Amino acid sequence: MNDATLDPTEPIHQPRLWRDNGWTARVIKNEDDEGWAVAMVKDGEPEPALIGPWTMGRDKKNPKPLDTNAFNTLVKTASEVVRRHEQHLQATLHREIAISCQAGRITVALDIVPDDDDPHALLRATSEGGDALAEVKVSAGFKLNRASATAWADGGFGRP
Repeated sequence: MNDATLDPTEPIHQPRLWRDNGWTARVIKNEDDEGWAVAMVKDGEPEPALIGPWTMGRDKKNPKPLDTNAFNTLVKTASEVVRRHEQHLQATLHREIAISCQAGRITVALDIVPDDDDPHALLRATSEGGDALAEVKVSAGFKLNRASATAWADGGFGRP
């Protein structure tokens, strides 16, 4: 029975394949040299979150077998990579700036919606107390800065 026919939620603890706690570690031949690599794939994801070098075994030909400690370390490292990627993505898709304008002190936020068919952004204004003041759909390329936010607010929150 190969691993493609196994229940995808069932843990596997083999020397070169370890699946548990939502992650799969697979030790693979490193195509670039004579060594080995390990690929960490989060359940449900098509691509590995992390690929890194893997230690040679004592015979200097085969890879060191996976074990619980190594797997747990790999899960921690791969989870951190995923978390940093998500933070970076969030930072590129969301910006906000606090300004003072005719309406008082407000926060203007720009959230980019990376839609293949209709990429756009939502420009929002909220009061200091958190009340929604306005929301308009803008181009995904809209540049949010202090000047554009102030102009939008002082212009009555119309379409910029």
